[in-house]
Amino acid sequence: MINKTFMLSMILMTLVQAKMSFGQNNPLLAEFGTPFGVPPFNEINEVHYLPAFQEGMKQKEAEIDAITRNPAKPDFENTILAYDKSGKMLSRISPVFYGLNGANTNPKMQSIARELTPLMSAHNNKIRFNQDLFNRIKSVYDNRMDLKLNNEQMRVVEKVYDDFARNGAALPEAQRVELQALNERMSMISLNLNQNLLAENNGFKLILENREDLAGLPDDIIHAAAQEAKKAGHEGKWVFTLAKPSWIPFLQFSERRDLREKLYRAYINRGNNDNENDNKKLFLELMELRRKMAQLLGFEDYADYAISDNMAKSTQNVYDFLYRIWAPALERATEERNEMQEIIRMEGGDFELESWDWWYYAEKIRLAKYNMDEEEIKPYFTLDNVRKGIFALSGKLYGLQFIERPDVPAYHEEVETFELIDRDGSSLGILYIDAHPRPGKRSGAWCGTYRSGYYDEKGNKVLPIVTIVMNFTRPVGDKPALLSWDETRTYFHEFGHALHNFFAEGHYHRTARSVPRDFVELPSQVMENWAGEPELLKEYAKHYRTGEVIPDDLVQKLLNARHFNAGFDNVEYIAAAILDLEWHTYPFEFTMDVNKFEKEVMDRISMIDQIVPRYLTTNFSHIFGGGYAAGYYVYRWAGVLDADAFSAFKESGDLFNQELSAKFRKYILGGNAYWEGMDAYKNFRGKEPDIDAFLIQSGLK
Repeated sequence: MINKTFMLSMILMTLVQAKMSFGQNNPLLAEFGTPFGVPPFNEINEVHYLPAFQEGMKQKEAEIDAITRNPAKPDFENTILAYDKSGKMLSRISPVFYGLNGANTNPKMQSIARELTPLMSAHNNKIRFNQDLFNRIKSVYDNRMDLKLNNEQMRVVEKVYDDFARNGAALPEAQRVELQALNERMSMISLNLNQNLLAENNGFKLILENREDLAGLPDDIIHAAAQEAKKAGHEGKWVFTLAKPSWIPFLQFSERRDLREKLYRAYINRGNNDNENDNKKLFLELMELRRKMAQLLGFEDYADYAISDNMAKSTQNVYDFLYRIWAPALERATEERNEMQEIIRMEGGDFELESWDWWYYAEKIRLAKYNMDEEEIKPYFTLDNVRKGIFALSGKLYGLQFIERPDVPAYHEEVETFELIDRDGSSLGILYIDAHPRPGKRSGAWCGTYRSGYYDEKGNKVLPIVTIVMNFTRPVGDKPALLSWDETRTYFHEFGHALHNFFAEGHYHRTARSVPRDFVELPSQVMENWAGEPELLKEYAKHYRTGEVIPDDLVQKLLNARHFNAGFDNVEYIAAAILDLEWHTYPFEFTMDVNKFEKEVMDRISMIDQIVPRYLTTNFSHIFGGGYAAGYYVYRWAGVLDADAFSAFKESGDLFNQELSAKFRKYILGGNAYWEGMDAYKNFRGKEPDIDAFLIQSGLK
């Protein structure tokens, strides 16, 4: 009787929840009545997502149907503009779910993602292969020269048409059906690869019980490991994880070579452990499907398909570019390796340097050659100080001000919220800053939006809601979060992406921030250049205890060491970029050995054994989805742009040159709706970029 009563109450509760999720109590179904229209995170429950997505898809499909049934001749307003503005509800819901699923997920969210992925894939296929819709878009495209369109309208027509054509809308029916099936399966594989990787990230812990196992580690790192242990239920022990603020310092400072190896192997073998989270078979299937997709669309391989839409234009151009960097980088890395091996010899070691030794001996070289101990500079780079430095730079370049907004709902207690105010006093939108790792957050750092900026039907600007998500060192004891130099640069980097979102001025969703993939890292990477400039350092690098401004000798050490480990940094990156291209160009067999293929690629480019690519196949999350697939090279490609762009400021004699800042904002950050990538860059710089600036900046020339 008790069981029956319990079951009945559970059924009733489920029905009530379902009714609430569909009805007025589902906060995702209505305009958000919050400050700035941010998502009402505190009101959203997992039960709300699927019904909201279903309603959003239903509404968008009805809007598409209205476009195709319109008896009027296709034109810009009734076809292109109507399509661009369709799916308003879905555009409101999707960033909330996918943003939280990356930054603050849980098993329920992951289960919803698995259920939602095939639904969204089928929905997207239904639209991208809608022949009536494509015919109307093609009609506008074919007649675009006669429609008296302005430059922005012309670009949105061309972009929308290209989107459909590149996704197979012009294919014969049988091939469209095949492509739909490929799209649906690829989206599911991408989700599974990322969920497996998150499980691997969370699944390993190096638990140490004896203090002698901590030899060489700084006190802050030991205290952080003790806090991690307590949180994991191992009080009195020390835990190191696969989050960067944990494993990198361990490899830098631990004297226990065996433990360095254990932690490092756990990191590089994520997704490659022949367990339930193994990614090898899934990844091979994804590569096979991508090749089939590309060939259906008339391309030789997926790299040919992906790169044809980028600034590089061809796979061969990318290879030529990467190998131009590879040769000097490999030479420099070989010199670095030999220096480390000499240290081992001088210390009486009788072993060959291995990849898990690199960080440890690199730290010895940094101390010996540059007299720079990162633990000495970290007290000046608190999380708050670095943020203040970024805000100060934004004020100097663009006249921005920042107001903390605790009244704006956030999705986690650690998330900070700010309003950006433009030079003229107008609001630019809301920024979320989410700084620290946790089990529900994927690794790495990224910038996203909970709402992209756009113009409504009355021509009013709807402000963007932007988020930057990182995995930085946490506070330890009575000390604030002290960032490494790499973390400091990462913070500047992600904020550059945020500015790109805030400054976008296009009137159409499709083109407001439309840049090639190998252009998109320019706004972020250029910000890193200012981080280490003495003029800015003096404003934000202040000791967390004394308030002392970073002294000149430490600034000089930072400058002297700016090319430290340059061979390693470039070799591990370029090797990963080449591995990415090889996967997307090689006519492999589905039964091939993933690890053997990796080794063959590394042998072919003469990779030294002591360095492993920044990402190996089974944990290469950048290329699991479509965004950076056959495109991991873009960070160095954009590096050429950012080095050349920053040279303009240096050459002017004014790091905060207002004329150059205004041009950079207009052409690079704000005007993406009006110009293609290289055209925008030449409008800013007056010429194409010079790779020499990059090679010098990277310490390779």
